[in-house]
Amino acid sequence: MGKCNVVFGVDMETDVGSYTDHYTGIRDGMPKLLDLFAKHHVKSTCFWTAHAATHNPEMVKVVIAGGHETGCHSLEHETLGDPLFPLPNNWPVRPYEVERRIEEATELVEGVAGIHPTSFRCPRLWGSTKVVNVLEKLGYKADASLPLFFYRTMIRPYHPDANDWTKEGSMKLVEIPNFCDLAMESHDPWQRDRDQWPLFRTEGAEFLLEKCDGFLRYVRERGVEVPTLCFYIHPWEFAPMPQGAIDLGEADVIPKHFIVKNCGDKAIEELDKVLAGLAERGAEFKTAGMIADEYH
Repeated sequence: MGKCNVVFGVDMETDVGSYTDHYTGIRDGMPKLLDLFAKHHVKSTCFWTAHAATHNPEMVKVVIAGGHETGCHSLEHETLGDPLFPLPNNWPVRPYEVERRIEEATELVEGVAGIHPTSFRCPRLWGSTKVVNVLEKLGYKADASLPLFFYRTMIRPYHPDANDWTKEGSMKLVEIPNFCDLAMESHDPWQRDRDQWPLFRTEGAEFLLEKCDGFLRYVRERGVEVPTLCFYIHPWEFAPMPQGAIDLGEADVIPKHFIVKNCGDKAIEELDKVLAGLAERGAEFKTAGMIADEYH
């Protein structure tokens, strides 16, 4: 089938995304994920929120010792870019706040890691033209925010346009799209059923690998000789998550079943199969920074 590049981006955040203030995933799930990466010789990019890094400094060091790239994932998992679909109480920060928030997040992650991050990912993959311009100004070289399921145009890493981050331009920054199923017929108004996540644990490894095969065929038919599969996963997926209501003081949060389905050992088992399957398909596992260096 030919070789392909594979980027595993791990979004280092609280359990169940922005819906709790717990770090069970980073504490208990991340060591299992690191063992799995070591087994398959995977070097990932760990995108740390500043809050996660400052509250888990020991794990920051463990991740670095494992040879993984240190990236940034915002200050506190706030919405920095353009919202794609409605979520309660998740209004994007004001445009004039974006630069200072990313700047402070970068400083805090660097302070814990001792490494200046140069790869970024927006929470929820909600990026924007404003964000990529700020990243360029702050010296970032890679952004792995673009959700291909929503925009459906850029099928390989590219230098974005300073006036429209979803189009190719002349910025130094390299945008790495998160792959999806572009060939299927979508039945969701925001095209979310095209997305890759969290299929590896809700539908299983073979199902996701079929989606990978479909994407590889799709982009090769359109002239991309070495496709890039960019994934996004989270440490909390590899630790058991509450299956019912989560008590947050003034309210209970009840995640939809697919959000927390098969978190823990089942997720490890299925990702193990995914990584083996990707290796059989000629995958070269790379960090976001490595992809950016190649495009530079």
